[in-house]
Amino acid sequence: MSIDLNILDNSHRILFNIPLRPIQGDRFQPTGFPSLGAATYQTKEGTKLLVESAQSMANRLEASIWDEAAQKPVQDAEGISYIRVERNGQFLTSSILEAHRINSPYLLEGSDKAFFNELKASLGGLAEGPINRRLLAETLFKYDSNALLHGVFLAKKELAGGRLRIARALSAFVEAEGVELAASGGVKNDHVNPSGDTSQGFGNVPFARDEYTAQKIVLYINLDLDQIRGYGLGQDATRLLVVLALYKLRALLSGSLRFRTACDLEPTEEIITAVRPAGFVLPTQAELAAALKEAIHANAGVLKQGIVQFNDKLTKGKDDKSAKQQ
Repeated sequence: MSIDLNILDNSHRILFNIPLRPIQGDRFQPTGFPSLGAATYQTKEGTKLLVESAQSMANRLEASIWDEAAQKPVQDAEGISYIRVERNGQFLTSSILEAHRINSPYLLEGSDKAFFNELKASLGGLAEGPINRRLLAETLFKYDSNALLHGVFLAKKELAGGRLRIARALSAFVEAEGVELAASGGVKNDHVNPSGDTSQGFGNVPFARDEYTAQKIVLYINLDLDQIRGYGLGQDATRLLVVLALYKLRALLSGSLRFRTACDLEPTEEIITAVRPAGFVLPTQAELAAALKEAIHANAGVLKQGIVQFNDKLTKGKDDKSAKQQ
């Protein structure tokens, strides 16, 4: 039975505020940043903490439809458009896994220019004048439909002067309220040579560890329906993008909330209800799996699964010390 999405017809966005809790105990380890550590900040309600950033959550949502063992999309998403990259005939990466999606250097910078030329030809009408967003959306939907949810910036000047970009339509982040620092520590023990040279990995090494407790942890989800409708792709394609976004969210909630070893979370409620539109309930995994397969089948004549060969030498960066010594 198809999922009824009519409740969304007059909605601009789908917003979820989903309460989370640690699976075990009270402590959790938030994301950290170089030279900053955990991102705590003050609001009128008190101290808050960024548990997981929008950038990280985008990666996790994309990975929710990828079968790491089989190195292809999960069975429910079979037939979705994406680009597979191979090196010497073996899987290397894909547009679903790449940080910049279809703008990945492994797709566009290698000596195999077949896909780049095909993409350039598809976008040929955008070289001059204002950007035809519908043509851009049609092209992305054909080759890498995930980019229409997670955003992309085609920065190469050969592609319409580097002006082609799509903002995220699906975004998420996790915040905690009423947080308190839970400081602890430990020792890396060397039972053979406790006083050994620690710079070489020997000896006992004490370390500090900062975790947190919180009165509330919330996963915030924003799906911009106006942006998706604004692509002008038609009913079937629009439904596929909305169902795909909801499927990713449900897959995330069903088992992909282990952000780090010491940060394993779960929803506090079984039924996930949206803040907007009021009354919209996130369908079950089984319902969304069936709906996603139907939506992919309805767009089968448009969606493409391409392969790019990247057999170029993997060079080191200019600042790589080991490269300079060779």
